Amino acid sequence: MPGAIIAYLIAALIGALWPNGETGGGAGEVTVYLVAGPIHYDFLLPADAETLEAFHFAKGHVPLDAPGVDWVVVGWGSRAFYTATGGYSDLSLGTVWRPATGDRSVLHVSVAGDVTGHVDRQLSLTAQEYRALRAAILSTAPDPTPIPGAGFSEWDAFFEAEGRFHLLRTCNVWVAEVLRAAGLRFGRWTPTPYAVTVSRLIHHSS
Repeated sequence: MPGAIIAYLIAALIGALWPNGETGGGAGEVTVYLVAGPIHYDFLLPADAETLEAFHFAKGHVPLDAPGVDWVVVGWGSRAFYTATGGYSDLSLGTVWRPATGDRSVLHVSVAGDVTGHVDRQLSLTAQEYRALRAAILSTAPDPTPIPGAGFSEWDAFFEAEGRFHLLRTCNVWVAEVLRAAGLRFGRWTPTPYAVTVSRLIHHSS
């Protein structure tokens, strides 16, 4: 078992360093952030009119139009793990075992205000790249159905998504998939938060 874990982590590092073949990102006027949470990475999307309209399905579940909302926060992951785990203190054998062996997925949507000074993993996208990135995120949940009572607060909600979560396709792999679908340069396979961090530093150091 220790050998398998070490091999997995080495493969994750290689996947982070290995570029996905795309060339976009880093020179546009639209700012998107990759934000590391206690478990994985989320996207912070600017809460402009087009983005709020694109996430209209979340209205009534997430206060997208609340005063002071500057960002729409979006992530993807295992239903069993993600909806039950706000931090590492919430971990249990059951919430770890199910995603490790395969689980249904969910899209997590929340909002944030001014993040100045709190985030530093910035992606600078063209308007076209941003639209493609947003579309790639939304394609994960083409018919989003809210999961009752699954949010952590009045500021967030979970929605049914497509695709299976497992050790080879984690929430952090999904981040790389979304970026590649938008034509952005990134690591080819990033299953761990560390792999996302390395890939961001290597492929988007600007």
